[in-house]
Amino acid sequence: MPKLEFIFDFGSPNAYYAYKVLPDILARTGAGMTLQPVLLGGLFKITGNQPPMQAFGGVKGKMDYEMLENRRFAEKHQLNDFRFNAHFPVNTISIMRGLLAARELGCETQYIEVVLSAMWEQNLKMDDPDVIATALTDGGLDAGAIMALTQTDPIKDKLKANTQAAADRGAFGIPTFFVGDEMFFGKDRLGQVEDELRRVQ
Repeated sequence: MPKLEFIFDFGSPNAYYAYKVLPDILARTGAGMTLQPVLLGGLFKITGNQPPMQAFGGVKGKMDYEMLENRRFAEKHQLNDFRFNAHFPVNTISIMRGLLAARELGCETQYIEVVLSAMWEQNLKMDDPDVIATALTDGGLDAGAIMALTQTDPIKDKLKANTQAAADRGAFGIPTFFVGDEMFFGKDRLGQVEDELRRVQ
């Protein structure tokens, strides 16, 4: 079975788009997928990269076009629940540690769905601990257990290690995908990801 690695952070709207589209690609290719939680801010710091709004904000028309492309992508894939978060950019360190905690507690998939919805559908400020706790509880998760585990050194160290490992492999932003040693960056490369998954079957 071919394997896809998804270098992931909730803070990227394109990670939301990719996560929603990937199930069909996995079904068509018979591939499995592993999410590698990283801290996007840490990845930027390690690699010297910048958020698009900072890197290209001064380029006339650039960000308007990016938003247009996002709307086209959402319409094509019928991602009708997406709403750009008014609190963007959101510091995702707590919810990314939470993802690792949820993995330890056996509720990773549910956690991802709940937090993606909170971030990119419900317009919640997901760097506020009270907002996080309420969103997790409303989503049927044990917010207390998850948030307690996020404060432990093993979870903190794992997120740091994942982020460094992703940078060491060449990742510089989110979403990044690996099929074996082949790297693909951005939701617009999902067609290439699918082609590579078919090639390695």
